[in-house]
Amino acid sequence: MSFWSLIRQRSWGLLLVVAGVCVITFIISHLIPGDPARLLAGDRASDEIVQHMREQLGLNLPLWQQFIRYVEQLLHGDLGMSIRTGRPVLEDLKTFFPATLELAFCALLIALVVGVPLGVLSAVYKNRWLDHLVRLLALTGISTPAFWLGLGVIVLFYGKLNLLPGGGRLDDWLDPPAHVTGFYLIDSLLAGDGEAFMNALTHLILPATTLAFVHLGIVARQIRSAMLEQLSEDYVRTALASGLSKFTIVVRYALPNALIPSVTVLGLALGDLLYGAVLTETVFAWPGMGAYVVSSIQALDFPAVMGFAIVVSFAYVLVNLLVDLLYLWIDPRMGRGA
Repeated sequence: MSFWSLIRQRSWGLLLVVAGVCVITFIISHLIPGDPARLLAGDRASDEIVQHMREQLGLNLPLWQQFIRYVEQLLHGDLGMSIRTGRPVLEDLKTFFPATLELAFCALLIALVVGVPLGVLSAVYKNRWLDHLVRLLALTGISTPAFWLGLGVIVLFYGKLNLLPGGGRLDDWLDPPAHVTGFYLIDSLLAGDGEAFMNALTHLILPATTLAFVHLGIVARQIRSAMLEQLSEDYVRTALASGLSKFTIVVRYALPNALIPSVTVLGLALGDLLYGAVLTETVFAWPGMGAYVVSSIQALDFPAVMGFAIVVSFAYVLVNLLVDLLYLWIDPRMGRGA
């Protein structure tokens, strides 16, 4: 399968996924009890004001007409107007998306930097105490709720030890760096603001580590499984018989080969982190898309909730496509065998 064939095939899948998410989120959003118009107008608003608000929002139309109207707007790149903020949903998401992406990238980096070596050590020392320790750590990470872990580290490192900030992207007294990418770490470096960089980095440690810990177990287990398969291959035994050190065999030969089948799992972890950031951002008061969508759910802001689901689903499928293309580039045999 060629690059272009894969892109065409995945593009159809992308459209189907986005369409499915659009239908499901629209139905679920409108099944939630409550009246957004009443919530927006206030408890003391008269019925006439509430009815006028419903007409402005299009909530007086039958459900199928509301859906058709929404799809027509979506095809023109319009995610609708946020009921809560009164701004276009797309503009809101552009504002909050960089914070979520920065958190997800940092969490993925931590998960890879820690999880890959742990997976390698677990495979090399199979069934020894280090292997059991890594497997226990991986199981703990997979089974630990992110919100519980987040509250725990806030109490410990912020409340008790006072070593790290408990929330936000910067201290209140510090101005954000000039907006270039929306990533505070990058923007502060571009502006030459070392104080803002260090402050943003310290604010990232707890939420990024919390989010990474949940996925660290997945990375470690995947690498361990792939490494065990490689260490049982004939070329490893031949290299050992030739006098090469075990360290050289593991690092130069076994690990690169083990990373090839792990590319898909490691790449899709980024998509999982985007969804997982919702709870983490809520716990740490991180001003990203997760906090935005939670506030929108509480306000029954249907357009914002659906816009978030569509954007994140689109990003997830796009990451899936990029991972497939990367895998095809690393191992062209997959294309010839398809």
